[in-house]
Amino acid sequence: MSDAVSPLAQPFPAIPLIAGVTPRVARAGYKDWGRCDLTYVELAEGTAVAGVFTRNVCCSSEVELGRANVGQGRARALVVNAGNSNAFTGYRGREAVDAIMAQVAAHLGCPQEQVFVSSTGVIGVPLPKDKAEAGVRAALVAQPCGWQDAANTIGTTDTFAKGALATAIVDGRTVTLGAIIKGSGMIAPDMATMLGYIFTDCAVAPGFLQELLSAANTRTFSCITVDSDTSTSDTVLAFATGRAGNAELTGFDSPGADAFAAALGDVCMQLAHLVVRDGEGAQKFIAVEVTGAVSNESARKVGLAIANSPLVKTAIAGEDANWGRVVMAVGKAGEPADRDNLSIGFGGVWAARDGLPLGDYDEAPVAAHLKGREIEIQVDLGLGEGRATVWTCDLTHGYISINADYRS
Repeated sequence: MSDAVSPLAQPFPAIPLIAGVTPRVARAGYKDWGRCDLTYVELAEGTAVAGVFTRNVCCSSEVELGRANVGQGRARALVVNAGNSNAFTGYRGREAVDAIMAQVAAHLGCPQEQVFVSSTGVIGVPLPKDKAEAGVRAALVAQPCGWQDAANTIGTTDTFAKGALATAIVDGRTVTLGAIIKGSGMIAPDMATMLGYIFTDCAVAPGFLQELLSAANTRTFSCITVDSDTSTSDTVLAFATGRAGNAELTGFDSPGADAFAAALGDVCMQLAHLVVRDGEGAQKFIAVEVTGAVSNESARKVGLAIANSPLVKTAIAGEDANWGRVVMAVGKAGEPADRDNLSIGFGGVWAARDGLPLGDYDEAPVAAHLKGREIEIQVDLGLGEGRATVWTCDLTHGYISINADYRS
């Protein structure tokens, strides 16, 4: 974790203990740092699991195994390594993951495919099996820890611990959803854009949990970007222990299913926003709202073209209301757009409407808006009913400094 905290940081929520979930941390020593860097979470027998994973074709063995094993629907443990992504490491990387899974499975007496592993950090360096084994061994006997300690342990260039909390009434019982996430760079919405873990005591069938997580991902994690780069290791996993005592949710016909889906979506949105707020070098949190598109997906793609534009992001960093750069980004998105129908605004103040600059446009309120930390960009394509909101951050010298020195 970085010493300099993002100015957009949010306080860590008071996530309570979740029945059937026990987090522990240990120091494997993957890097020369005086901190814990291995997180182990033990899960009750019968815990349901769902996941979404990066589409980067050069993904890690952890992602390949997780994607293959999530389909069997059950989980007993999670191990997260920080400081080494174990990606692009060939058979040696795969052997390290297999060894971790076998070690934990033997300890719990469970099938190996019920142990999920994630790693984050430098690409191209095999995860050292000796350090991993020693770290897991220490974690298995460590005292349970709080969620903020677990969130700190999974971080790399993060500047603050990120967590989310929500509750819902399901089948007459209060169920809790607690989550942690890491991510601040190499963030682009091609699933999942970070390492995130959601834990709930609700009883949910694996197939329905997967349906809900995939839907929530489309509206949240797949609508954020920091730098347009999709990581080799990105994973979001949801675990449902069933210890709340509700009747298992199997579909939207189940009592309380709508409430649980809303809570899961809320947690995912909180996590997604936290990642953007910790974007490397970020000084401003930017919401790009696109309306009037031919479809919601088209609106999302236009929003991402704007959010990923270095020219737009640097203009916001410089507090410059350069709406011409937004026009440029709309035009390059490859989606239906008509110059003569296009409207652009900042902070609710329109600078251009229907393809023309407004004659009475007053830049003063826009300039004042851009001096703040929370920035809004509005785009109306004037073509249809499609809409989407995408979230990003500005691009500053801090991003260059962090990434130029990343392996130092």
